Amino acid sequence: MTMRVQPAWAIHLQPGSQIPLQDEAARTYLRRGYLAEALLQGGVRPALMAGELTLTHDELRAAASGAARRLKEIGVTQGLHVALFAENSAAWIVSYLGLQLLGATVVGMNPAFKEAEAEQILSDSEAAIALVDAGRQPLIDKLRPRLKALRQIAHVEEIGSVPSPAASPSPSPLVGEGWGGGSLHPESPAILLYTSGTTGKPKGALLDHGNLLAQGRGVVEAWRWTAEDRLVLALPLFHVHGLAIALHGSLIAGGCAVLVPFSPENVVRELRAGGTMFFGVPAMYQRLADYLDRNPADLRHVRLFVAGSAPLPATLFERCQRVLGQPVLERYGITEGGIVVSNPYDGPRQAGRVGYPLPGVVVRLGDQDEVQLKGGQVFNGYWRNAAASADVFVDGWFRTGDIGEIAGDGSLAIRGRIKELIISGGYNVYPREVEMVLEQHPAVAEVAVAGLPSERWGEEVTAFVVARSPVEAEALITYARDRLANYKCPRAVHFIEAIPRNAMGKIDRSKLQ
Repeated sequence: MTMRVQPAWAIHLQPGSQIPLQDEAARTYLRRGYLAEALLQGGVRPALMAGELTLTHDELRAAASGAARRLKEIGVTQGLHVALFAENSAAWIVSYLGLQLLGATVVGMNPAFKEAEAEQILSDSEAAIALVDAGRQPLIDKLRPRLKALRQIAHVEEIGSVPSPAASPSPSPLVGEGWGGGSLHPESPAILLYTSGTTGKPKGALLDHGNLLAQGRGVVEAWRWTAEDRLVLALPLFHVHGLAIALHGSLIAGGCAVLVPFSPENVVRELRAGGTMFFGVPAMYQRLADYLDRNPADLRHVRLFVAGSAPLPATLFERCQRVLGQPVLERYGITEGGIVVSNPYDGPRQAGRVGYPLPGVVVRLGDQDEVQLKGGQVFNGYWRNAAASADVFVDGWFRTGDIGEIAGDGSLAIRGRIKELIISGGYNVYPREVEMVLEQHPAVAEVAVAGLPSERWGEEVTAFVVARSPVEAEALITYARDRLANYKCPRAVHFIEAIPRNAMGKIDRSKLQ
């Protein structure tokens, strides 16, 4: 008699789960359909709250339908690249859902991008239409003459406007009725999110509908997400954590997302008002713990706190357990595949370990103990970058560039990175990109950038400078802030005699730690 060994990800399955126990069958099951079908199911329960606005799932579906009509009028068609360059808002979400109804490919953009950063993404992505808010309008107007593919600019507040309940049409089945749904499938492109390698040059990770559905359905299963849940959503929507996991997961589960700007006060207020889930990066939990130390609150009713996008220090894990009344669930994710590994909901939630593969995902360690992945969540390649795509896949396995360790119980820990990547406050910072900016300062002869450990940020962007002429550290930090998003800028500058290099002349960053 042959014994069937369950996959490592079976630890995440609920009793009675419909997910097949074979890897390929699980991937097919999780990837089925397309986004609009799964995200806009309708219903009378609350789906989205933002300030004074509350929309039921029916109302959100109607609002997305209205956005799709307006988008169609300005030329959006299936497969067209459309950039969303705006702060978090209900209008952002409604516009995004309208784009998914039409089958467009959404280009995610950080609203903190400065001129060169925005131009790089808009140019490389070949975005034909940009949806912007008032804060981004001057920048997009300045860039427009240099963007050959960009033919239309629209205001996200107008595209994603929400009619009053009295003016909303009766809920109607949108999926597959003239919105492009009939021709969409799991392999249709859905979003283009930019990441980068050690060169600092952005690479567009093209994720299809199946990737995003597998990501969302995987965490809904693993984290016991239901229609009863209310997620306090303070993460940026241009990021895979805020969009593909938080927003998609909430809508797939039929729950409610409460959109708030992050501050400890906002988060605690919404959690006390009925929130059952909160997702954040370690920097958020650091501030939340600081606030709760001064303003204790009983949050034991909250069902789940999740941390990721950067390592959660063990000291912060223990502190959060004390002030939150439960251990935070740490997980591991990548832009190219969303959340792929998680500590189990039912425990144990281990400090310093990110847990087990999510349904359909297989993890192995390659050369240098590099974490490598397979799964329906993982993308197929970078946009217009065949060389980079070939470099990150080996025999069908995605090479993450992260160094891992798998314990005897099968749980994964991340021990470092092969790539020269800094994760500060949950954001990726690429040393070479920062160096290239600082090198332009007339007082800088040489510069190397590295991430130093930080309780608050996970890692702190730090510049090591060989000065050509006298200059203050603050002057260099200000210089960088004028040219880069704030999270990329050095928080400290150290002046040194020479940049450490290896025999090949490459910077030896290990000596800067």
